[in-house]
Amino acid sequence: MAKRLFVGSLPYTTTSDELRELFSKIGEVTSADVITDKMTGQGKGFAFVEFADDANADKAIKELNGTDYNGRKLVVNEARPREERSSGGYDNRGGGGSRRY
Repeated sequence: MAKRLFVGSLPYTTTSDELRELFSKIGEVTSADVITDKMTGQGKGFAFVEFADDANADKAIKELNGTDYNGRKLVVNEARPREERSSGGYDNRGGGGSRRY
């Protein structure tokens, strides 16, 4: 199973291609996704990288965590599992608040 890494403290201008290039020096990267703001398209300063091999993911954590990347110290660690998110602002407990017409 592929191991997914969290990469934080990225410069806001970092692209997914640049991130893939950096982590590919360690081993085969299956995905590299910089998280961007939906409105502006600018990076939010963090990303997720997935390796085909867990050993390479562990090596990336050891070799890249705390290193300088374009003037910022990278934070690289194993990503936490995704949390289930609700699909909007509606509270599905059956209430709807009071509405006066």
